[in-house]
Amino acid sequence: MGKQLILGDFMHELANTRRILEVLPEDHMSWKPHPKSMALSGLATHLVNLLNWQVAIFDSSELDLSTLPQKREALTRREDLLAEFDANVVKLQQLLGESDEITLSEKWTLRNGDYVILSQPRANALRSFGISHMVHHRAQLGVYLRLLDIPIPGFYGPSADEVVSSS
Repeated sequence: MGKQLILGDFMHELANTRRILEVLPEDHMSWKPHPKSMALSGLATHLVNLLNWQVAIFDSSELDLSTLPQKREALTRREDLLAEFDANVVKLQQLLGESDEITLSEKWTLRNGDYVILSQPRANALRSFGISHMVHHRAQLGVYLRLLDIPIPGFYGPSADEVVSSS
């Protein structure tokens, strides 16, 4: 039952994330709300790239950030963001579908060289480092869209941009 709860939660959050990626304005991909902020394309690419990291939760017992390239080139086309997102959703569904309670309870570690950022069961890492991290950046993307006056889809009910019928 635990795996089914994880899968249901996971698929719900992935569907919500895809909804915000679908409305990204390609004509504003270089826009930043503040000099310290990422450009919209950089934030969207990071959001999509988090799925690569979620795949890593299943592919090995740890992810060492010091071995990854420091900066990934931002994707500037909505089509490219959605294609990578969709491909990784398929991979993640398969990996999660093939996993069992033992695999989900095995320890997974996120590190940066010798510094351990977190070390916890895969299921917990998927929820905290994977899903919660994704929801956090999805919310940031929502703020970007709001500031650009682009309608935001509702995730847990209608957004202020969606008309709800009272009948």
